[in-house]
Amino acid sequence: MVKRRGRDPDVTRDKLLKAAFEEIYRRGFQAASLDTILAKAGVSKGALYHHFPDKASLGYAVVDEVVKGLLLERWGVLEPPSGDPITALQRILRGRVANLTSREVELGCPLNNLAQEMSPLDQRFRRGVNATFDIWTDAVAKDLGRGQAEGTVRKDVDPRKIAAFVVASIEGSFGLAKGAQSASMLRSNLEVLSSFLESLRPAPKRRTAKT
Repeated sequence: MVKRRGRDPDVTRDKLLKAAFEEIYRRGFQAASLDTILAKAGVSKGALYHHFPDKASLGYAVVDEVVKGLLLERWGVLEPPSGDPITALQRILRGRVANLTSREVELGCPLNNLAQEMSPLDQRFRRGVNATFDIWTDAVAKDLGRGQAEGTVRKDVDPRKIAAFVVASIEGSFGLAKGAQSASMLRSNLEVLSSFLESLRPAPKRRTAKT
């Protein structure tokens, strides 16, 4: 019984974070209803304020503890890097195209949504959102740099610039698809990005003719 009571606060907090993520993802942070979050989580207002002093604190925790992990897992950042990084990126993009859901098209990227809504209004939201984008960008840049060292990525490209472009292309594609409510647009953009990555490979070495 003691152990069960010891776990209850963590369970309640997790329920609040999950319910808050769903409400914020659908409605945005400013329009998100605390009453709806409490009802979905099945907890009291007192339990909410035990864990989070205000709505903003709950929103920050959603970014740091839910959205960040979701995005980094979705785009392969949490997996140990291995093999040719260009092929790995293309595989991730193909996987996202193949497993795209109607919910992602309807609602867009949860991190990008918060970036657009809250970054101009709240410094802490902006820092949390940017921190996740930075982790993602740094991971791609590091992997491309590894590819350069191994000879699978062109030496003349700037890994950081390419990584920033890749992340921006993905996020922009989700934003445009959300605005148009078009899954085909999103799939097409991700496929074009995958084709662009092919241009980062070194040119094949020419065989010298024997005399």
